[in-house]
Amino acid sequence: MNVLVVIDMQHDFVDGALGSPEAQAIVDNVRQKIASFDGPVIFTRDTHDNDYLESQEGQHLPVVHCVKDTDGWQIVDGLLEAAEKRNTIHPSFIIDKPNFGSSELVTRLQGMHRAEPIESITLVGLCTDICVVSNAVLLKTGLPEVPVHIDAKCCAGVTPESHEAALATMKMCQCIVE
Repeated sequence: MNVLVVIDMQHDFVDGALGSPEAQAIVDNVRQKIASFDGPVIFTRDTHDNDYLESQEGQHLPVVHCVKDTDGWQIVDGLLEAAEKRNTIHPSFIIDKPNFGSSELVTRLQGMHRAEPIESITLVGLCTDICVVSNAVLLKTGLPEVPVHIDAKCCAGVTPESHEAALATMKMCQCIVE
């Protein structure tokens, strides 16, 4: 079984509070990747509360974003629908995560791997240099023998330079950057 993890493709990162042209440019690529993927599709969703600015992250990034149940918190239009329209027996689901990396994602994938071996995990989404790299490292730690692929054309960073730096970092951590 191959697994696709779609990281934080939310309005606030694409066309909202922290949106960027680079993030907007990958939406169609991500939609196509989801639509053609034969395996489980897991979405992560950056999730904050109204007291975000009081958190450690909020002190370092004082831009309110991805507050639960707001429009900015929602997955970009068409991506969940693309996952549901696939002709596959494999489910898709969402994991809400309160910070960059998701220990719940690792735990869920470890459980799936025990039930049916995972041949590979592919990561796409935002931001390459924060949440994608964080989850890649956690997955390599939690499932060290499962290849972790990064589809670079389906990822965007805060800046093009930090995107490239994160891809290089993930290569150094034995991820396969495509």
